[in-house]
Amino acid sequence: MLISPSGFDKGLMTTADLLATDMDGCAADSAKKPSAETALHVVIYRARPEAGAILHVHSIWNTLLSGRFAESGHVPLKGYELLKGLSGVSTHEHEERVPILRNSQDYEQLAAELVEALRTYTDPHGVLLSRHGLYTWGKSVAEARRHLEALEFLFEVEGRRLTSWPHD
Repeated sequence: MLISPSGFDKGLMTTADLLATDMDGCAADSAKKPSAETALHVVIYRARPEAGAILHVHSIWNTLLSGRFAESGHVPLKGYELLKGLSGVSTHEHEERVPILRNSQDYEQLAAELVEALRTYTDPHGVLLSRHGLYTWGKSVAEARRHLEALEFLFEVEGRRLTSWPHD
């Protein structure tokens, strides 16, 4: 698994800066420390063996909606044409339920909660940490990026819909 090292400025990162780890998240280079969130990547790769890439971002809309829907446990997205940008989705009638985990610095506990969320929500294309960020994945970096762009667009549309008047 390749992951960003802890404390590295992601805006300056190149492919050479990625840190190789085993599937338990242990770094091949003991002089470098993997990101604190490596345990969450390990859970996703184990639960979704078809995943070849995981992306994690912090955006305004995923942060706002993950806080807004934290009590319900997921962000519901339905009725949008762009849902078809998610792998395996062929209709705007699909309801994507993006699970939300309570944010914590206890990544061992978060990893256990993520295992349960991926059992409960059988086919999500992403997972949110409340008021923190989005994890999404795909068979390739290109597919993971497509999921990222689709979900981020849908979060913004849903957020704007919720703040507009009248509601539909």
